[in-house]
Amino acid sequence: MAKANPVTDEERARIRELHAEGKGRNAIAKELGRSGRTISEEAGKLGLSFARAAEVRAATEVRQADLAALRTQLALDLTQDAMKLRAQMWERTTVYSFGGKENTYNDHTFDEAPAAEKRALMGTAGMAIDRSLKLSPPESDTEGLAAVDAWLKGMMGGS
Repeated sequence: MAKANPVTDEERARIRELHAEGKGRNAIAKELGRSGRTISEEAGKLGLSFARAAEVRAATEVRQADLAALRTQLALDLTQDAMKLRAQMWERTTVYSFGGKENTYNDHTFDEAPAAEKRALMGTAGMAIDRSLKLSPPESDTEGLAAVDAWLKGMMGGS
């Protein structure tokens, strides 16, 4: 029994063109107003395949590498932020406030940050360091640690 709406040679040529452009089966079906099954059957007759597992796998690997690079950069930025925050503890610091009935402004400059500000700076620096270490944990150096242990034992007269 013949098909009610046979695929034309022009449609086959268009399937070949769209496939060469990298269009998927469903995109071609939508553009030609045909079912996905019809497109798959005709593509098979033309020797075309929509199997893209290798391409998808390669694209996924590239994306994962890009994300790893971004995480590494973010970890570096967070570490640098922590270092800047820590340095602020020992810099000249102006502490200010607004208050009173008239909401007046008051400030005082210290040679280094007061204890409360140091605590806040260290807390924020600590959070930055924690996030940095989660994004890019340090590598294990079991050989280096063994060497340090041996050196310490030797220095302390142990065996």
